[in-house]
Parts: sequence; structure tokens; C-alpha cells
Amino acid sequence: MGYAENRGSYWRGRYKIGAGRYGTVCNAHGETIRFRTKREAKQAADAEEAKIRAGSWRDPAAGQVTFGAYASRWYAAQDLAASTMQNYRRHLEEHLLPEFGDRPLVSILSADVEAWEKRERKVYAAASVKTWRSTLHLVLADALEEGLIGANPATKRRGRGKRAGRSRNRGPEKTVTTALGVLLIAERAALLSGRDDEFVALLLKGFTGIRWGELVGLETEFIRPGAVRVEWQLYELDTGELVRCPPKDDSYRTIDLPGWLADLVAQHLARTRPKPCACHGKTYVFQGRGSSGQLGATLVDVARRAEVSTGTVSNVLNRPAVVAERTRVRVEAAIADLGFARHRLRAEPVPHWRRTGFATWLFGPAASGWYPKKAPQEARPVPVLAEPWPGVPARGRNASGRADACWLPIAAGLTPHGLRHSHRTHLEELRTERVLMDDRMGHTDGSIGARYAHVTPTMRRRLLAGLDRMWREALTTRREMSPRSPVAALDALLRSE
Repeated sequence: MGYAENRGSYWRGRYKIGAGRYGTVCNAHGETIRFRTKREAKQAADAEEAKIRAGSWRDPAAGQVTFGAYASRWYAAQDLAASTMQNYRRHLEEHLLPEFGDRPLVSILSADVEAWEKRERKVYAAASVKTWRSTLHLVLADALEEGLIGANPATKRRGRGKRAGRSRNRGPEKTVTTALGVLLIAERAALLSGRDDEFVALLLKGFTGIRWGELVGLETEFIRPGAVRVEWQLYELDTGELVRCPPKDDSYRTIDLPGWLADLVAQHLARTRPKPCACHGKTYVFQGRGSSGQLGATLVDVARRAEVSTGTVSNVLNRPAVVAERTRVRVEAAIADLGFARHRLRAEPVPHWRRTGFATWLFGPAASGWYPKKAPQEARPVPVLAEPWPGVPARGRNASGRADACWLPIAAGLTPHGLRHSHRTHLEELRTERVLMDDRMGHTDGSIGARYAHVTPTMRRRLLAGLDRMWREALTTRREMSPRSPVAALDALLRSE
């Protein structure tokens, strides 16, 4: 039984914790409670012993561990994928430790968490703040299981403190595009990069819904007749390292390709003849570009502008006497229009794309028609030479002065991941069965209904026919805009029908 101990001006409650161990009745912050009477102290001590016998007692001193000390121990105990560990570390170091790091666990209240979240939402996107709060909840949930705190202050109390009819988590609607939009953006990306690789890659992404990491990590051995097999992804860490790891949520799957897309990928491999990369020793379908930002005009750009081969451009530069006068004049005019610098340092291909560089300097300008802000330059339209359609980007010094026009937006605000949303939307338009949509996208439906539904060959054939029809309509519309394209792969498609 507990007992009361006289401390002169107050009484304190004492109770037995174990053999030879006694505790003092404390408040939630670990401070000794000073009772006015012996009876009050005795009752409180008896209550603590009752908790010990019931197995619900928690050591008040345990909660005095700071959030920072516990979070460090918690993080070290995790054994998760490199991408998850990186995200947890970023959430802790950049957003949680600055706020809660020096505070004892028991001193963190629900009101403190709500106030922190409200301040964060004024600076950051609501979706990001929601993710950081989820990490905070996870850490404190483990602290609760260890008996360090009595309740999780990061737990959401539904409907409390919110105005009716207003969702705090509501964000902007996700931008999606049509099959024609995918085609036009892929064409522009190829014009910006000066090669056909981005055209093939974005069509593959737009018509399969494959994730970015799965696209970058797609190995040639997983290209199958009429399909691609998703077995790995490349995840980019903050250090710049690309980690080869399983796809998200272990979503291994085989994605069927329409015939035209399967042929396009096969032709791409035959043209580029990829070799194993030095970082992983694996042969990947797509290679990256060696530099971000705007680059000067290339031989390919000049050849497209003059409607000749790159060999002819090379002859004009090195052996002009062997080139017909009319052709030489046309090539020299293209060189002047594009601002081609013969000895400009050109970036060599690198093993892999980088997510930010690709989205910022290729995909974004292709979708929106604007280059991003980069000091000392402000955001600005992509300047293009009007011919051949849809316009060849003018690059180098005084590009805007030499340009005839600029690109209009195709889908302003669209991101590479938005192509995955777009494909899911296209599947809905084609009335694709839910089980096939989940299989194609790499999603898991845990419902009973999904457990009894299965993908059949008939479903696959019907979907491929629908995707092929969608592509033919987009290609026909593109041909009506212009029967030719400066992108060789697309030009061949336009001329094939």
C-alpha cells in the first residue's frame, strides 16, 4: 500500500514500484505534487499502486525525454527503403526538430501541434504539411506504445476547430491532358532536347501511366513483345545518388503496349543501342542529358531547320565545296537563324535523367510554353523560329531577337506525374474494368469485390484497341495541324498513313 510522507510544509505520496524501489506521485510534467493533507497524499499513492497492479502505470520521468533525443533513437531503429528513410530524415530535420526538438515529450500538447501546423500552412503547401504531421504522429505513436506519453497529441480530432463546409486539406485540382496533349508535349520536349529519346519516353509514360522512377529505371531486359515489365525503379536521393530498388508498394506488373508504341520503343533501342551504365552495371532503355538549362543549337537543330541531314550540315561546315550551292545557302541561313556556334561546348549524354532538370527544362517548357525563372533571367516564353512547324526553339545569344514567335501553353501546370493522372483518366474514358486499371497502374484494391475479379485476355485486347483508337485520333489531328514534323520519329509516323 502507498503511504504519505511529511515534508514539513506539505505532504507527498509514495508508492512501491518494485523490490526496493519507490516512486513519488508526480504530475504529467514529472513534478512532485505537494498535498495539503496526509489523507490526500495517501489516496494518490494508493491510486498509483493500483495502476501498477493493473499494468497501466507509466513512469512520469520517462516523458521528460526530449522529442529530439527520442526522434534520433526512433530514426536509428527504422529499417526501411532508402527513399522512405530519406523522407523521414528530411521531415524531422527541416520541420519537426526545429519546433519540438528541445521539448520534453510530455510537454507537447494537441494545441501546440495545431498551432505549429497552422504556421506551416502559411508558408508551405497543405499536402506537404499533412505529410509532416503524419510523420510526427508516427513518432509519437511509438512513444505512446513505449509508455513515454499518455496520449498522442498529433492525433487528428475530426471536425474540431474547423469552419463547417471548409476542408483544410483541399489543394488545386490536378492538371491532366488529352492523348493529343501527350503527343504535342512529347514533340516539343524532343525539340528542346535535340533528340527523339524524350519523344519516345513521354509517349511511353503518357500511354502506360508508368511512374517516373520506373521509367528512368526501365531496363532493356524487361522490354517484352508488346509489353514492358516493371521490376525495378531508380529513386533519386538528396545526395544525387540513384538507388535501384523495387517499385513502389512492390507493384511488379506487366503493362501491355499498343502495337505502334511497342514498335516505337523497339526502334528507339535499335537507334540508340544503349550500353550498361557505370553506376549500376545495367542497361537502361533511356539515357539522360548531360546538362540542365538552355543549350545552344545543335547540328540536329540546324538540319531540321534546313530540312537536310546532319551529314550535309557537317559538310557545309567542313567541306562546303562538295555541297550544292542552293543547299549550302539554305544551311548557312539556318545556322544564322538558330545562332549555331560551331565550337560551343555540348553536353554529352549521361546515364540517367534527373527528375528536377527534366521537369524544369524539358517537360515544363514543353507543356506551358515558358522557361522558368533562373537568375538573372525572369520566367519567359520559349522563343521559336516559325518553320518548320511547331517551331524550332531559338537558342544562344539574342534568341528572343531572332525568334519569330513563341509557344502557346498546351497544359499549363502539368507535371511529369500528371501524365500518370492523365492515363488513369483516359482509362476511365475507355470504360476500362477497375481490376485492369489497378493492374496497369500498380495499385492495390483490398476490397472483397476486387479479390474476386481477375484480368482476362479479352479485357486486355479491348483496352489496347481503345488506346490505339485514341492514338489514331490524336495523330490525325496532329497531321491536320501540319503533315510533317522536325522530330524524326514523329515525322515517320505522320508519313506512314
